[in-house]
Amino acid sequence: MKINRFVSIPWHLIFIATIFILIFPIIFAVGSSFKSLQDAYNNVLNIIPIQPTLENYQIFFNSLPAIQITVNTFIIAAVVTIFKVITSFLAAYAFVYFQFRGKTVLYFLLISTIFIPFTVTMIPNYLIISKIGLTDSIWGVILPQLADALGIFLMRQSMKTIPISLIEVAQLDNLSHVQIMRDIVLPLIKPAVTSTGIWFFISSWNEYVWPVLILKTTDNFTLPLALQMYISSEGGTNFTVAMAVSVITMIIPLALYLAFQRYIVGTFTSSGIK
Repeated sequence: MKINRFVSIPWHLIFIATIFILIFPIIFAVGSSFKSLQDAYNNVLNIIPIQPTLENYQIFFNSLPAIQITVNTFIIAAVVTIFKVITSFLAAYAFVYFQFRGKTVLYFLLISTIFIPFTVTMIPNYLIISKIGLTDSIWGVILPQLADALGIFLMRQSMKTIPISLIEVAQLDNLSHVQIMRDIVLPLIKPAVTSTGIWFFISSWNEYVWPVLILKTTDNFTLPLALQMYISSEGGTNFTVAMAVSVITMIIPLALYLAFQRYIVGTFTSSGIK
């Protein structure tokens, strides 16, 4: 027993060190957001501010339309999440419970799009959005993101755990596909739907590359774009304000993940993703 405990000590130390490495940037950002710029430069590694101040948050809310930017970020993330969940659920249902020619080939072609880099589709998407006049609009950010192959894969894997006999009995009772989806399938895979939706929301909330191509005016910016304004080479680096914006940016995704982490982890492990 003593030998086993002695052997486990290095693993515990590695585990603690890993947690510290992952959590330290978050603690550093929170601490720096309450520092003055001079205090931050003079005491970089001092996590606790010597003289805490809300000046950095005030600068952000006074220099930019912070409320509008936050609302823009929320609208984009919410709309993208809703549509991705709906399209993923419907597509997964079709791939699991419908029988049609070429279903397997079509499914693997669809899933293969997960491995296509964003840079490949970026220019065609931008040209389409430009042609229909949605540049510098949050709807131009939303439109190309209404479906997601990874969501289809995750929900399909969850639906495959439902006994097919349950669906067949429902069909014998003359239930429509809408009723089967609403009353049987959705309640049984609710954890997977919830976790996939949270994953979509967090990914969309944190997205930077596509919004920076589409959005041009500050009134249409999202929080990641606002953050970049304080660390760009053109405008100089006011990293304490940047830390304040980063704290505001991380609050909602972090809270959602902490609230639903068991669903997220359970969905990915049950889908065979390590």
